[in-house]
Amino acid sequence: MWNNEIGAVVSSPRPGIAILPSPDASAFRRFAWCAALVLAALAGLTALCKAGSEQLFAQSRQAMGTTFTIYLYAANEEQASEYFEAAFEEIERLDEALSNYRTSSELSRINRLAANEAVTTDPEVFELLQRSLDYSRRSGGAFDITVGPLMRAWGFFRGKGRYPAAEVLAKARVSVGWQRVVLDPATRTVHFLVPGLELDLGGIGKGYAVDRVVVLLREMGVKSALIDAGSSTIYAIGAPPGKPGWNVRVPQPGNRLQAVLLRDASLSTSGNYEKYFQLDGRIYCHIMNPQTGEPVQGMLQTTVITPEATDSDALSTAVFVMGPLAGKRLLQSIAGASAFWVLGNPEARRTVAWRWPDRDRRTSRASRAMNSSLAQRNAGP
Repeated sequence: MWNNEIGAVVSSPRPGIAILPSPDASAFRRFAWCAALVLAALAGLTALCKAGSEQLFAQSRQAMGTTFTIYLYAANEEQASEYFEAAFEEIERLDEALSNYRTSSELSRINRLAANEAVTTDPEVFELLQRSLDYSRRSGGAFDITVGPLMRAWGFFRGKGRYPAAEVLAKARVSVGWQRVVLDPATRTVHFLVPGLELDLGGIGKGYAVDRVVVLLREMGVKSALIDAGSSTIYAIGAPPGKPGWNVRVPQPGNRLQAVLLRDASLSTSGNYEKYFQLDGRIYCHIMNPQTGEPVQGMLQTTVITPEATDSDALSTAVFVMGPLAGKRLLQSIAGASAFWVLGNPEARRTVAWRWPDRDRRTSRASRAMNSSLAQRNAGP
């Protein structure tokens, strides 16, 4: 049964299957959801199935500019409600701190003041900024939390996209660059070296929120759950009862599905279909190459699996910009990482897989340890 109205419940003979967004039209997205996903109503909490003494529950709420959905096994609805409330309170707390849309957020305060003075921030935000800039360094600037002015110049910031005038683009590029953000661990301060620079944690913040929810749910005793942040980053805690893992199907261009079992690991996907516009037959997506100041060309989608959601969220963007060759070199430094690229265009596409798990292979702590050992023995791409 499937219904695309708000508040619909989708049932499936195999509970616990999750789906990521399609790079094609909404018709394929509906096909994929109909084939694979178990959902609860957006506004409520529904027991979806029984497995032994536990039932599968799901709940969705809006946060961080997207929809977070949590699927988890619990003994009863009262217990599930307790888990959900704690998890969504944590997500809301992080949204209040990390959003650049909320003028009251800590990130907005930093953006307002840091070009004029060194701004002291709290340990959590400072640590996330350190982690973000570390990924900028390791990716050669492919991942950059300062691309906001470029996004605005190209019309992707609350807009539909446009090709910017040369002077507009040149002005934006002056205010972009992760090297222009100075972090001082001794004083826990943030300082911008140029005016107009701003931080946007959209490429890593949702993954960080997922990781925090994972820690919280595990502390509360949850053994099996799937946390979905806007269908772009998900994390699988354990596995559904009696199953080797959560069965995740990733839609790809050309109405295809890539299936993988996910267990105690995260999967993130980035694609040129999320926000884009077309001009003279070319597609301009919202994922920027900070070095050129222009949207990435020739890349349709990247999907990355890592042990933590913060990493997979940032890496899916980084390797989208870098491409397979350079992306593989970066991923070699991440224990347990694997990736999948879709290049070209929907009519003439090619795929590149790197250590991608087979359909029936568990992505677990044990397999991550094995991957790490293999990576040490085989340093080649």
